[in-house]
Amino acid sequence: MDLALAQIAERVRAAAADQTPLRIRGGGTKDFHGRALRGEVLDTRALQGIVAYEPSELVVTARAGTPLADLEAALAERGQCLPFEPPHFAREDGGQATVGGMVAAGLSGPARASVGAVRDYVLGTTLVNGRGEVLQFGGQVMKNVAGYDVSRLMAGAWGTLGLLAEVSLKVLPVAPGEATLRFDDMPQAEALRSLQAWGGRPLPLNASCWVPGTGLGTLYVRLRGAAAAVEAACRTLGGTRMADQASVQADWAACREQTLPWFLARAEQPGHALWRLSVPAAAPVLALPGGAQPLVEWHGALRWVQAPEGAGDALRDAARAAGGSATIFRAADEGARDAHSPWALPSRALEQIHARLRQRFDPAGIFNPGRMATGW
Repeated sequence: MDLALAQIAERVRAAAADQTPLRIRGGGTKDFHGRALRGEVLDTRALQGIVAYEPSELVVTARAGTPLADLEAALAERGQCLPFEPPHFAREDGGQATVGGMVAAGLSGPARASVGAVRDYVLGTTLVNGRGEVLQFGGQVMKNVAGYDVSRLMAGAWGTLGLLAEVSLKVLPVAPGEATLRFDDMPQAEALRSLQAWGGRPLPLNASCWVPGTGLGTLYVRLRGAAAAVEAACRTLGGTRMADQASVQADWAACREQTLPWFLARAEQPGHALWRLSVPAAAPVLALPGGAQPLVEWHGALRWVQAPEGAGDALRDAARAAGGSATIFRAADEGARDAHSPWALPSRALEQIHARLRQRFDPAGIFNPGRMATGW
């Protein structure tokens, strides 16, 4: 065990003995999300570096405090990538997303519906539990995953089950072919129907985004795969092929980082939160309070809505009626966000499972208390 990890483990042991809450933090780029930020900051950025990288095996192992941008740059040099496109949400003060924070948050970008989520690419982890013990789970190949998959359990746990020290990830080659098609003046209902129809055909669909406008809205569809398949799909689907590849990539990055004009417009609507509605891709247009128009991603499965926090019941009812859920992604007032919880477990049984897992991994309850829900 190296010095940085040993020091972290010792601090966790001392905190558990003293019942001192700890707030696990890398670059702090996801601090906006969650119920509350409590406890002494336990910074993971001393744990940096790519430990192992086997391009031929499509596996990379990096320490949790490694800047995500550094990992992506190293992969790009070998023509590989993290296909789930994790958002960075870089901070204005220079804070950068880290590999550990990427896994702990479990957030994926525009390609999520086509390629899978963060957790689908986690092969193994090294973590420090609430007793200060350094534990290893999984490995560096898919076949090492047997029994209860603890490594993937860490994806989306927001640090409440332990401090990630090291992560092994599956990576993929960059697709040889790519194109983005634009469909102007397309109503949301037509966009959803089209995406459903295309999803049932052997087309290299990778990402989609329907953006509402002053008129009917615009649908963007990204194709990735074999060059011949992409070219054939372009001819089949129609629309307008966007030629400026650099501009197109910047637009998809802005979608991932929530810096598109649609997202930025929330600053002009005081009291509005950014709501995340997760529904079946086949769900129709939702009846949203105030006639709100969502930004639609993931071929219809993800719908972003800007609405007051007071509209929560109506949004949750609309999502529930479609077989999904609605949660607050960015609070209207981050300073007062302790008044709500962005996570709403659908059953008492799941609440009990979460509580038992927390008891096993962090019996003293020192990691990120209150981040996910009351009592956590």
